[in-house]
Amino acid sequence: MFAPLNHPIKDWAGQRVWLIGASSGIGAALAQHALAAGASVILSARRQPQLEQVAQQHAKAMILPFDVLDTAAWQSSYGQIVAQLGGVDLIVFCAADYRPERSWDVNPATAAQTLQTNLGSVYSGLATILPELIARGSGGIGLIASVAGYMGLPNASVYGPTKAAMINLAEILYGDLHPKGLNVYLINPGFVKTHLTAKNDFTMPALQTPEQAASAIWHGISAGKFEIHFPWRFTQILKLLQLLPYRCRFALLSHLVKNP
Repeated sequence: MFAPLNHPIKDWAGQRVWLIGASSGIGAALAQHALAAGASVILSARRQPQLEQVAQQHAKAMILPFDVLDTAAWQSSYGQIVAQLGGVDLIVFCAADYRPERSWDVNPATAAQTLQTNLGSVYSGLATILPELIARGSGGIGLIASVAGYMGLPNASVYGPTKAAMINLAEILYGDLHPKGLNVYLINPGFVKTHLTAKNDFTMPALQTPEQAASAIWHGISAGKFEIHFPWRFTQILKLLQLLPYRCRFALLSHLVKNP
């Protein structure tokens, strides 16, 4: 039996978890798992009222609203965490932007915002937190990518490439940081019912709730998995599709969406 690629976490009591994009969807649901497990949880997003709802009646929840696109806000926010909690043991990047669009629909301004939200903000976060984690020689980083990053899927002309980049980044981070004692988690959900997927006008196979997604993520992190992908039957089909020659893959994908 192969050992997990990351160190399993059996006891979350005393762990400090920073969730970026915790006001709704997967991030908010993940917060409930972390709080129930006894962790101290820092909840960050732009929308303070929604963060307050997530944190209701939880003494170990710290609300820290800020815009992930504000590079300076990362440093000031982390400074507040260090002052109150002494640091962070796990950061999970949940913030995302998405618009269903074909290649001819892409707008440069909205594309730049999606790129910066989904990918650029991750680099801002890494630059903020990595020096302390590396110096300590412990801690973890979770990147929520997507099965949309496995291959070029229709309607994901900007979103898909950002998630493919996050998959690549997670692999790089693992190679760099695992020898230094850090855990890295690559999280690839299928379709999850959120305000982002509500924009889709097509049937989403194996659609899961944020609670189901958060449960899979939490169990995967606790078990020390590197890639956490779900729902398993759906993601396995996509992984098999990845292995096909382009000619076969393109032919199958063409049946999913007809070009107008």
